Amino acid sequence: MRTIAFRQALREAMQEEMRRDENVFLMGEEVALYNGAYKVSQGMLDEFGDRRVIDTPIAELGFAAIGVGAAMNGTRPIVEFMTWNFAVLAFDQILNHAAKTVSMSAGQFTCPIVFRGPNGSAGQLGAQHSQAFESWMANIPGIKVISVSNPYDAKGLLKSAIRDNDPTVFMESEVMYGDLGEVPEEEYLIPIGKADVKRAGTDVTIVSFNKMMKVALAAAEELAKEGISAEVIDLRTIRPLDWHTILESVKKTNRLVIVEEQWPFASVSSEISYRIQKEGFDYLDAPIRRICSADTNMHYAPNLAALYLPDVPRTIKLVKEVMYMVK
Repeated sequence: MRTIAFRQALREAMQEEMRRDENVFLMGEEVALYNGAYKVSQGMLDEFGDRRVIDTPIAELGFAAIGVGAAMNGTRPIVEFMTWNFAVLAFDQILNHAAKTVSMSAGQFTCPIVFRGPNGSAGQLGAQHSQAFESWMANIPGIKVISVSNPYDAKGLLKSAIRDNDPTVFMESEVMYGDLGEVPEEEYLIPIGKADVKRAGTDVTIVSFNKMMKVALAAAEELAKEGISAEVIDLRTIRPLDWHTILESVKKTNRLVIVEEQWPFASVSSEISYRIQKEGFDYLDAPIRRICSADTNMHYAPNLAALYLPDVPRTIKLVKEVMYMVK
């Protein structure tokens, strides 16, 4: 199988869907003439023209609103935000319009739109440009939330999101656009709402998503050297969440550790912990543990940025806590 970069996988997903359906178009900041802020849309203006690859002003609320209106009238927009940190300005359109279109119109209108772009921290970018929003978005009924960790999943899930009739939030990461991975040349789709077991194991379940999967997998690799077999699950979709895959894994391993980039309060791990203890309490041999970003704003200084994010040593420590019931 060929190996391509994360950004190329996203580009291929959009190109294939735009060739397949003339109602699909891309709009956002610098997506056309500049080939995308992260070169995800490179070459797409040349192929599809300026009526289907559209540069917008730096006005997230405005062009998100145009996208929602276009989706309600029969097109399938892909709205790219240069970063989800800037998309805060567009939350009114996502929360109050896209997410509520079907229910408030009694099913007369759908809103098949994809809002996509990089999410979370990406090095020394300061507090205002280093926030993860999966739990914010997942709290909203009426939208689907996807957060991907590798090129294969990125392409298959983006294609599914573009074809879906519900509004979908698609989370990427600046630090992963250059990541390489195996992606088939033939067409494929990945169903929305299905987690993936990236590494099988028997002693403990580690659940993660997006770039924190790198932490989870690296921790599992180190734990294996000490005889601890960790099963690593990539959620891929935050809403709808694949409870079944997590629960079946916990039934096997009897232990659960969650690694995520959200702030701890009202996070994705909070919801997972509640649901698993509710439906799988009898299978747990130890309390559920999680590691999130620090409950503070991320500072610019590199030493503080490193302390802010989950890392491999602290993940290993939590696994050992649930394995050996020590603090």
